[in-house]
Amino acid sequence: MPVPTAFARDQWYVAAYSSEVGSETGGEEILARTVCGEPLALYRTPEGEAVALADRCVHRRYPLSEGALEDGRLVCGYHGFTYDRAGACVSVPGQARVPRTARVASYPLAELDGFVWVWIGDPARADVSAVPRAPWLADPEWTVVRGMEPLNARYGLLVDNLLDLSHETFLHGGYIGTPEVAATPITTEADEERGIVRVSRHMDDAECPPFYADSTGLKGRVSRWQDIEYHAPCLYLLHSRIAPVGSVPGADGSDPDAFHTEIAYAITPSTETTTYDFWLVARDFAREDEGVSGFLHEFNRTVVLQDVTALDILEKVTAEEEGRRVQELSVGIDAGGLAARRVLERMIAGSAKPAAAGVPGGPEAVAAR
Repeated sequence: MPVPTAFARDQWYVAAYSSEVGSETGGEEILARTVCGEPLALYRTPEGEAVALADRCVHRRYPLSEGALEDGRLVCGYHGFTYDRAGACVSVPGQARVPRTARVASYPLAELDGFVWVWIGDPARADVSAVPRAPWLADPEWTVVRGMEPLNARYGLLVDNLLDLSHETFLHGGYIGTPEVAATPITTEADEERGIVRVSRHMDDAECPPFYADSTGLKGRVSRWQDIEYHAPCLYLLHSRIAPVGSVPGADGSDPDAFHTEIAYAITPSTETTTYDFWLVARDFAREDEGVSGFLHEFNRTVVLQDVTALDILEKVTAEEEGRRVQELSVGIDAGGLAARRVLERMIAGSAKPAAAGVPGGPEAVAAR
């Protein structure tokens, strides 16, 4: 089962952080992003609501993200065709009549937990209640650092990478990797109907890596738990627990001796061979300590960039070998990644086919909001 490059449609994907799209009072900036091969122009209305339009003017295909905002309307920077938030053209230069077909797609959006989610697929099927949640990312009881790094690699390679954390031992030694990560067996569960894969690795007596030793103050040996939830196709959550050896949560769920980090990745395919890697680290300790925030941001970004370097190399190898009969060996540690591939393949196979241009749901249609 190869790493997928095709996209599952009729799904929610993270297009940006909320902070990247204008400002809450309607900023003047327009953000260009390509999600699942579809170019988007994201901006805010004067009321602060985020909007995503297809990033191609209907006239000569000039990117609307190169234009300007005027009174909440998007003006093409090439010939001045002007669009409202629903994607309808409301002004054409040199004539009073606006052609009925002068419109671009408007994509359903949801702003939740600091993310701007965009629906890729049939807009009539967009259901905000289906967006996977990570509420601690916007919870004042947690402190969050975040970033985004682009990959010149297909999104399936990043899914593989994050579902098998044994690579921490070798690729991220001196940061988050210790010998115990690769040596400890995993348990894997897959709910293919709901598109969720869970992988757990509990290390009862492990070396404390610098990422946690220098942020929590714990030294020497620790109890380290890694509990993964992958909500295909886009959201990856790692519930990480670090505690003194022998410490376990109480029967009532309390865990006063432990330090908790909630690590999230939004894995958003841009094109078939490029990916947006949105990453966040939320913590429930040293919440007001800017030094800890700076340390965790620098360290996690370094770890992410190590992954980026490795996956960019792997993409080149994968592309070179595409179409050749190359055998890929999988072992026990790959159970989570293989389960994720099955879930993604099922989603892709079940996706609605994109509608043709000029028909409801097609590239020229206006998405329901």
